[in-house]
Amino acid sequence: MGPEPIRRWESGALAHAVTDPFGQGPLPWLRGAEHYFDDTGQVVPWYVDHAPAPGATGPTPRPVPAPRAAGGPRTADDVRRQIKGFTGTGAAAPGEAIDFHITVDPPQQFSVDIYRIGHYSGDGARKITTSPRLSGIVQPPPLTADRTVSCHHWWLSWRLQIPSYWNIGAYVAVLTTTDGYRSHVPFTVRDSVHPGTGALGAPTADLLVVLPDITWQAYNLYPEDGRTGASLYHAWDEHGGLLGESEAATTVSFDRPYAGAGLPLHVGHAYDFIRWAERYGYDLAYADTRDLHAGRIDPTRYRGLVFPGHDEYWSAAMRRTTEDAREHGTSLVFLSANTMYWQVDLGPSPSGVPDRLLTCRKRRGPGKAALWREIDAPEQQLIGIQYAGRVPEPHPLIVRNADHWLWEATGAHEGDEIDGLVAGEADRYFPRTALPEHRDRILLAHSAYEDGEGTARHQETSLYRAPSGALVFASGTFAWSPALDRPGHVDARVQRATANLLDRICKRD
Repeated sequence: MGPEPIRRWESGALAHAVTDPFGQGPLPWLRGAEHYFDDTGQVVPWYVDHAPAPGATGPTPRPVPAPRAAGGPRTADDVRRQIKGFTGTGAAAPGEAIDFHITVDPPQQFSVDIYRIGHYSGDGARKITTSPRLSGIVQPPPLTADRTVSCHHWWLSWRLQIPSYWNIGAYVAVLTTTDGYRSHVPFTVRDSVHPGTGALGAPTADLLVVLPDITWQAYNLYPEDGRTGASLYHAWDEHGGLLGESEAATTVSFDRPYAGAGLPLHVGHAYDFIRWAERYGYDLAYADTRDLHAGRIDPTRYRGLVFPGHDEYWSAAMRRTTEDAREHGTSLVFLSANTMYWQVDLGPSPSGVPDRLLTCRKRRGPGKAALWREIDAPEQQLIGIQYAGRVPEPHPLIVRNADHWLWEATGAHEGDEIDGLVAGEADRYFPRTALPEHRDRILLAHSAYEDGEGTARHQETSLYRAPSGALVFASGTFAWSPALDRPGHVDARVQRATANLLDRICKRD
């Protein structure tokens, strides 16, 4: 008798009902020749394999190699937990340390390769360092309480002391066992903290890239094992079936690995922007949304904040800090959709470490409403547009006001279609919702699509100038960042429009 078939969730595939329309598998950041294999011996591709969209530039996707039964690295899963890990700290600055908590089953040696995300001549990342050989142990099972899953009781496995000369940026730790299983742990190296203030000192860059770690954790279903894991969207029933939001967790912990291959859902959207922006030499600093929440960054020191990925969950402190930045003249760039939809609270772990528990009650039980628009603070008052709904199938983005400087030198004309650019989720202007104070405002796209019920909807792209002079741009679609640097999705018009925006924000007086 052959081996029992591996169920979908046991293969490390994401089981979220909210899927990434640009899913890239476990390696959205690496463009080298190395391939990953799942437990069935099938190649796990790192990108969607199809032809480039019309108007696209850049490399043509390479064919996915034929499956191979053995050899090569294999992706760890959440059932056998061959190797899984997380960091016990948030973002850290050069000179500080990142603590890794890792489980290895069966116990054996493992190593950690540290990669920095960037363009790097098209590779997508560069290996920075490798740990010594480390002794792996089987950590205790996750603790659960009211659907909250936590591994805060795992022993420290390795402490990475970040050298002072490391570049700030988005990093990925690749965990590899002696027998060839691998998993990933993303982390951020941010600007140095100004001594005595807890806030960043003099700005080190024009633009601050804010990585959406709070939203990443909201979607994290770890362990994706058919019985234990839970996110703010799903949990499991006793038969291994996925339950919906009404039965999901209301609190999730940062003290646990990410499900599957160890990279968050939608993580590729942020990495797409980073690769493109570093390729063209933009002066970037980096932080996580928890840094924004905790006041570890002073965004008024930057010319612009860039929110490159899906950034759905915001605390009140995040919003206050961002609004204050806008009022002080810092521009805001939102390159996704459904931004700042849910209001959340952050609390300490059971051991007292701040901002390790994320709570969002959504519409369940007594207490305050969780949607910003339900507490008389709709997201449109900051972003200029707000969430309208999901887009089941990609639709073209229809250019409007093509004579505006954003579309300059893009070759786009009034009414042109940018194929597939309205995808995933979409935002639009709500006429009955108050707009933010502004000097001027313009809609740069108005695009029709149909929702899952076949109802006609539309998407819009927005730009306004605040009284402070700050520009606030919102793409209104999930597909904007992938159009910057993802094979099969790259569009030269979107690249040029984004450059027009950032060049204007970064222009020095």
